[in-house]
Amino acid sequence: MQKLHSILLLSSVAILSAALLSSCAGGASSSTGWAYNDSENGGFQRLPYIGQETGPGLVFVEGGTFTMGQVEDDLTGAWDNIPRRVTVSSFYMDEAEVTNFYWLEYLFWLGRVYGDGFPEIVDRAKPDTLVWRDPRAYNEPYVNYYLRHPAYRDYPVVGVSWLQANDFCKWRTDRVNEQIMVREGFLVHNPTGQVDDSYFSTEAYLDGQYEEAAKAADGIKDLRPNGVGYRNVAMTDGILLPDYRLPTEAEWEYAALSLIGNSGEELITSRRTYPWDGHYVRNDDSRGKFYGEINANFVRARGDYMGVAGALNDNADVTAPVYSYAPNDYGLYNMAGNVSEWVMDVYRPGTLQDAQEFRPFRGNVFSTKLLDSEGNVADKLDYVQYDVSAIEGFLEEYTEATEGRLTSAGNNLIDALNQKIENANENLDLKRVEDAMIQMDEALDLIEESEAPCAPDLRKAWTRNITNTPGQMRYREVTLEENIGRRNYQIADNIDYLDGDKESSIYFDQEEEGAVYEYGGTSLINDNVRVYKGGSWNDRVYWVIPGTRRFLEEDQSSSTIGFRCAMTRVGSPRGNAMGDN
Repeated sequence: MQKLHSILLLSSVAILSAALLSSCAGGASSSTGWAYNDSENGGFQRLPYIGQETGPGLVFVEGGTFTMGQVEDDLTGAWDNIPRRVTVSSFYMDEAEVTNFYWLEYLFWLGRVYGDGFPEIVDRAKPDTLVWRDPRAYNEPYVNYYLRHPAYRDYPVVGVSWLQANDFCKWRTDRVNEQIMVREGFLVHNPTGQVDDSYFSTEAYLDGQYEEAAKAADGIKDLRPNGVGYRNVAMTDGILLPDYRLPTEAEWEYAALSLIGNSGEELITSRRTYPWDGHYVRNDDSRGKFYGEINANFVRARGDYMGVAGALNDNADVTAPVYSYAPNDYGLYNMAGNVSEWVMDVYRPGTLQDAQEFRPFRGNVFSTKLLDSEGNVADKLDYVQYDVSAIEGFLEEYTEATEGRLTSAGNNLIDALNQKIENANENLDLKRVEDAMIQMDEALDLIEESEAPCAPDLRKAWTRNITNTPGQMRYREVTLEENIGRRNYQIADNIDYLDGDKESSIYFDQEEEGAVYEYGGTSLINDNVRVYKGGSWNDRVYWVIPGTRRFLEEDQSSSTIGFRCAMTRVGSPRGNAMGDN
């Protein structure tokens, strides 16, 4: 853990206890004059807070304005990166790409928690190692060894879809916050008690749905007159960190350019094409250890992936260890080359023409926690949620593709699965979500009990279309009815707002719903296609320019795409005065 609360906040337990022993320790409200941390005044608490600590693996990226989408030439003729000046808030970003070893740690945890009760959740997280295969190349060694052999443990993980990367970010958030809670004495370190839905989830804990047995004897002293002695940590206490997540496209591009290294005051001394100065790819810092070396891992020329023996130009055939090559001026490694990286945004070719100038992003689907009839947050999940429509679509395609080639057992299995899906859809229409998921679980049981040769293929449809797992809180999309009178937004899904919806279609004045992007016909663009940025070990140098952008379906993966996590910076955009950055 990097410079965590033990440095920034000293020891939270000691400092909180000292502050709460004295009614005047928190000062008094300049609004009401009432003293904080005083049970005689109702017990409203103001706890010591110095600033956001830097989470494990992260570095601070001070935000600012920059020209997004700037490239040398539009080689593809896509006109999808027209330069536009925008502003990005300060944030944190992984110093390097997520590695194979980090992913193995993730798989190990999933196996320990879900392996017995929900093995399909473990299967869902496994990278697609077959992305290395090529009909005209011998890449089987990477298929067999790249993820698991210790020789590759510090190399970037690949074969991971956008959806899988987001799941990793959620898991990482919970594990980091769990460690902070243990470190500060609020939780008992209890890995043996973590099974199925009985593990630490940040959201479940904040909503009071984490098992009491895992808590330490003392929490934060509850100073309310009717308090119960101690209370749970709350987000208002400043102890828990914000979520790890994928960076937005604007954040990634801004961090890659790292203009902080060639600017003084508000003057940028020279335009950057790459994440370093100059229009060449070798390091020209005569004072550094990387002088004269290639700055990134990419294809230098036709058929030249690594250079000549005895003088390898980038010292890598495919990917390289994540701390290879010189970092950029933010201290970030491999923001050019090695692997391209997933970002949060949904792809639209016209994004930069109509993006917001402040914190631009396309992909918002607004949701809220599910409440029960009394207005309380609904219980966390204790079952697996599936995307029923996606599974149904897969079965239709699979049946068509295998027509006349399935065994009778296979045909009977598919018929039984379709019946379960029909029952699940009936329950979903009646808002009986849990009953629908029971039908889908029963369908999965039919697959696992079947001896039909097609059963392994069908099982993948279930594992790949899990949308939520036991232990997570339940969410729903916001509705138009609850947003009546709201001016900033009304509907939940804003992915196609002004670019793909009816208003932006040539059919805007007709009753028919016309699609702007005909996926699979005139384009490969839809609301499930995500942006990835930067060049990879398999790209020419053009793609290492931060302004370039490409896209891929969110459930697909590649041997050239990895990712790194980001975290929102809360409070001052300059970082903490005591230097948490």
